[in-house]
Amino acid sequence: MTDHTTTTDDPSHASDEAAGDIEFRPSAEFTVPTEGPRDVAVVFIGDSMVAGVGDPKGQGWVTRVVGRTHHPEVEFTSYNLGVRGQTSGDILARWHTECPPRWKSRGERRLVISCGANDIAAGVTLARHRLNLANILDEAASNGVSTFVVSNPPTSDQAFNDKLAVLVDAQADVCARRGVPFVDCFRPLLGHDQWSSELAASRDGHHPGQAGYGLIAWLVLHNGWNEWLRI
Repeated sequence: MTDHTTTTDDPSHASDEAAGDIEFRPSAEFTVPTEGPRDVAVVFIGDSMVAGVGDPKGQGWVTRVVGRTHHPEVEFTSYNLGVRGQTSGDILARWHTECPPRWKSRGERRLVISCGANDIAAGVTLARHRLNLANILDEAASNGVSTFVVSNPPTSDQAFNDKLAVLVDAQADVCARRGVPFVDCFRPLLGHDQWSSELAASRDGHHPGQAGYGLIAWLVLHNGWNEWLRI
């Protein structure tokens, strides 16, 4: 990857993104081969939810999604780059170096991003979060990488959830402006009985067990996953 294009958004000008003043046009185009076998490399990058923290089976939602992604004409390779405690800024800083080696010599380069809760915990402003996510999506598009975004799920902390609801809406808006698939894991699980039970049994009220990660995987698989992969 050589084109590290960034949007002209500035945290002090959050209205630029919010008002839709910026029209992003990627300098590269993602294509899917129409003939022969497909060689797909998907990198999952994000925080502890991507890493599957709290799942006693060590699968999380990523491994469950990958395990249910099959097609006879697709060679599917996945990489989990979830790191506990990381903010959108951390992910923006490291994806340039960590993702390209996983995509090397692969026919299709795809990126799944999931983060946000740590931005709230770290005091990252909503404008900065939008900017970080927008820059990742725009840089990826400029380099012919197809993207897919998954929100963080709710926690057991109501005050935290109030902030997370606003952040998830912002993520959905950033993705919609760019035509990037977005899965909301927040509202479908907010007040969900099994999800609430998972959080009640967890150590921190944030990370579920295997059943909770199964719910996230279901949401991903049933909200545009196969359509995005074109399988």
